Amino acid sequence: MKRRNFIATAAVGSAGMVTTSSLAQSQQHKDFELKNNINHSVCQWCFNHLPLEEFLQILNGLGIKAIDLIGPKDWPLLKKYDIYCSMCNGAEISLTEGWNDPKYHEELIQNYTTIIPQVAEAGYTNLICFSGNRRGINDYVGLQNCVDGLSKIMPLAEKHGVVIQMELFNQVNHPDYMCDSSIWGVELCKHLGSDNFKLLYDIYHMQIQEGDIIRSIQNYHPYFGHYHTAGVPGRHEIDETQELYYPAIMNAILDTGFKGYVAQEFITTWDDKIAALKDAFLRCDV
Repeated sequence: MKRRNFIATAAVGSAGMVTTSSLAQSQQHKDFELKNNINHSVCQWCFNHLPLEEFLQILNGLGIKAIDLIGPKDWPLLKKYDIYCSMCNGAEISLTEGWNDPKYHEELIQNYTTIIPQVAEAGYTNLICFSGNRRGINDYVGLQNCVDGLSKIMPLAEKHGVVIQMELFNQVNHPDYMCDSSIWGVELCKHLGSDNFKLLYDIYHMQIQEGDIIRSIQNYHPYFGHYHTAGVPGRHEIDETQELYYPAIMNAILDTGFKGYVAQEFITTWDDKIAALKDAFLRCDV
C-alpha cells in the first residue's frame, strides 16, 4: 500500500481511538487550565522517552496545540492529532556546519530549496537554521558569508511565506558556535533586510552567554521570531531551583505584542516528566 494511502486509511480507522484517547487525557488533566495569552509549544526531543504519537496524545489532553523541531516525515502524524509544527527542521546539516562557511552553501541551498515549499504546503511557517561553528572564521567574515548564502534562499522563503529562523546558542554548551550573541544575530537580520528572517531567541542560552534577558527582549524583539525556555543552570525545570523568573520574562514578551510561539526546551529531573511540563506551562501562562 502506498504511504499516503496507508496514512489516510490509518487515520480514518483510528479516528475513534484518537477521540477516546483525547477524552481520557482531558479527564486526566482536568485540573490543568491555561489562559493561552502565550502561544505554548514544546520541543519533542526533551520528551523523547515517549513515542511521538503517545506524546501528541498527551499534548491533546493538555490542550497544547503546537510542538517544535519536527521534520517532514512526522508531519502527517501531527496532522492526525491536530498539533501544529511551530518550528520545523530537516533542512539543516548540523549545528556546527552552517551558513557561516561557504563550503556548506551548495548543500544548504539545495536542502532549504527543497524543504521551504514543503513547509508552506503543510501549512507551517517557521524553519530553523544554524550559523555553524567559527573554525577560525572571523565573526565579520562569517556574518557576510551567512548573508551571501541565505540571500540565495530568502526570495523562495518570501514567496512561500516561510520564516527562516537562526537559533542563538551559548559558548558553554556549544563552544565555537558563531551566532552566540543577540547583537551579532540582529546585525545578520539587518543585513538580510527581510521580514522572513528572524532569530530563535533561546532564553536559556542567552542567560548563560550575556544575561539581561528582559532588556534584550525589549530592545531587539522585532528580530525575535520564536522563543525557547529552560532553567539556568543545567537546562532543567523553570521552577525555584534556577535563577530566571519566567513569569516576568513572559510578561515582557507579551508587552512587545509578540504573537508567535514560546516552546519549552528543558530536560526534566522529575520522576513525573509530564507533571514537570505542566508546571512549566503554568509558570509561563501569564
